[in-house]
Parts: sequence; structure tokens; C-alpha cells
Amino acid sequence: MYKSVGQMNAAQSLYPSSEPFDQRLIDVGDGHQVYFEQCGNPDGIPVVICHGGPGGGCSPAMRRYFDPEVYRVILFDQRGCGRSTPHASVEYNTTWHLLADMERIRTLLGIEMWLVFGGSWGATLALIYAQKHPTRVLHLVLRGVFLMTQRELDWFYGGGAGHFWPELWERFQAMIPVEERDDLIRAYHARLFSGNQSEEIRYARAWSAWETALASIDSRGSSSYGGSGAYARAFARLENHYFTNAGFLDAGQQILSNMDRLKSVSGTIVQGRYDLICPPRSAYELSQLWKKSELRMVSKAGHAMSDPGITAELVRTMDMLPLRFGW
Repeated sequence: MYKSVGQMNAAQSLYPSSEPFDQRLIDVGDGHQVYFEQCGNPDGIPVVICHGGPGGGCSPAMRRYFDPEVYRVILFDQRGCGRSTPHASVEYNTTWHLLADMERIRTLLGIEMWLVFGGSWGATLALIYAQKHPTRVLHLVLRGVFLMTQRELDWFYGGGAGHFWPELWERFQAMIPVEERDDLIRAYHARLFSGNQSEEIRYARAWSAWETALASIDSRGSSSYGGSGAYARAFARLENHYFTNAGFLDAGQQILSNMDRLKSVSGTIVQGRYDLICPPRSAYELSQLWKKSELRMVSKAGHAMSDPGITAELVRTMDMLPLRFGW
């Protein structure tokens, strides 16, 4: 179940990015339109990508983990982000809406079963999807496991990760008055949803910078956010919205409490040993309750999908799965 993985092997480099052969915006109701695209082999093994955040959106780089001659790759921007509209909207935007959107895409494309691939929040969404629709999942590939628990939120927004980057943590806190720092998620929420767009972007940049700075094993701790204000606003608002609402999971919907639903589903977990955003404890606990999973701990890697060791293991996993299962 457990294997230690070293540094990147040249044989596990990324594939060239393939151009989509299908791009669409579909009406999913509630005033939302969701963007999705397909690339690779139209007759290949279907794999759907659950991006992180919530609010991160998909990118062309995500296509490069899959052999385009082998896989039919489906990427979609979750509600409110990327090319989905309305941008940065949290109305009718919950975990359960996203699962329904995934099923709508799967049905529209005539896919009976697909591989589900996700990292960070994408791993959360992939797990909940598989627990709700186990007969639709060929295999799960998860990276940087996040289980949407209060313990994980307290780690990242309550000072735990700040012990490793105290100077960045201080800057993140400094945006908020001292009397509100006992609950930074709530304090940022008030400002990310103030109705003043310039203020929302300012706080969105601070929120995004804190996470971005800690993502890679090779981070130099930049405290500024270099992306667009529009992207940061969608990313921060959606993350904060989901975290404020505990992922819209009630006590009976917690992932670890429902692992019996995955008794027929296999999975591969790729986890960075030095992941400061989603520490390895969650991946380890998940693997212990999931008999059909394999945990592959990458010895010198953080949270980022682009960390060389993570990249190598994800590509290797996707290359090996067709051989392993005879697809």
C-alpha cells in the first residue's frame, strides 16, 4: 500500500499539450454555464480532471499528464471560475451542484465510466463524486489530498503552516485587525464579499498569495500575487465560500466516514512529503481506510502539481494504469 518515491526520472516527463477537439459552454441551470473541453484520443480511455481551489479553473498544462494517444481527457471549469459564467459567483455553487455538473457532462458525452483525476480540492471533489457514483469510476488518481475537515482548515488558516513561514503568515494576518484574527476565514469573507470590487481584489490577492507562496517545495516565499485581479477574486471568493460552509458537507457526509462506499473502487494517491498546504496526515488516514488504494509518498515534494517528483509520479501512474488494468 505504501511506497516511497524519489526524484523525477527523465522517462516520466510531461507530454506535449494537445489541442482540444471539442470545447463547449453548457447551461447547467441556476443561471450558470459551465465550460468543458476534450483533448487527446476521442476513442481513448476517458479521464475527467477535477481542478483545485475551489476556484482554480483548468489550464492547458493539465493536459500534459496524459498520453494523448491513450487518453480522452475531459477538463471542466467548475462553477464561477475559469471560462464558466457568471465569474466569481457563489450563488447556486456548492459541492452538490458540482457533482451534478460532472454527471451532466458524463451523460452528455455518452461515457459509461471514467477515470477521475484530482488534486487538492480536486481530490476532495473526486472522492465525494466517487462515493456518490461509485459505479461510474474506473479508478481514482488523487494528488495532495484535502478532506475538507476543520483540522485541515485550522492548520492552514489558524497558524499551523505559519510556523514554517512566519514572515508570510504575519503579512497574511496583517491585512486583518487584531480583534478579528481569531477567525481569518470569517474576517476575509467579510472583505471578499464587501460589494466593493477594488477592496475584494485587494484581499483576494492577499488570500491567493498566502497559498501560492507555500505550494512548491522550491518556494522562495514571495508574498505578492502576480496573477490577474479577476482570477484572484474568483479563486479567493470561491475558496472562502466553500471553507466558510465546510464544503457543504454535514456530519454524515464526511469523506472518511463513508469509505465503505469505495470498497469496489481502486485508487492511487500521490502525496508530497513536505506538503504545507495539505499535510500528508490526510493522505495517510485515507489510505488506511481504503483497501483498494496505493499511497505513493514523494520524498522531496510539496503541494504543487508542478513539483518535479509529483509530476514524475503522476505521469508514471497514468502511463502504467492501462497496463495494470488491461484497458
